[in-house]
Amino acid sequence: MNEASGINNQEFKLSKEAINRIKFLLKNEKGSYFRISVLGGGCSGFQYDFSFVSSPNSDDLVFKESGIKYLVDKISMDFLNGSTLEYISELAGAYFRIENPNATANCGCGTSFSI
Repeated sequence: MNEASGINNQEFKLSKEAINRIKFLLKNEKGSYFRISVLGGGCSGFQYDFSFVSSPNSDDLVFKESGIKYLVDKISMDFLNGSTLEYISELAGAYFRIENPNATANCGCGTSFSI
């Protein structure tokens, strides 16, 4: 279960595949948190960004799930509430994808969206 510090009724989930991949990546990264954020830009208006950081910012929600810690800043959470992070591994490649019920359109590459 997710435990977001600071705000109630905020929900963001990770699939089992995403959890396993983040665990693997965190072993090789210097950061101890996996950051998920929404940035302006991309071909649909907003784009997802994934990174590793050593500590949370003051506006981050800190989630703990299955032995990993991940962050979503409060502004990004407005766009991501109710979403799920998936990890897809197929012949064409492997990547993170967010299933976002708030998005009205997604680009073909799956990294940007509009609301």
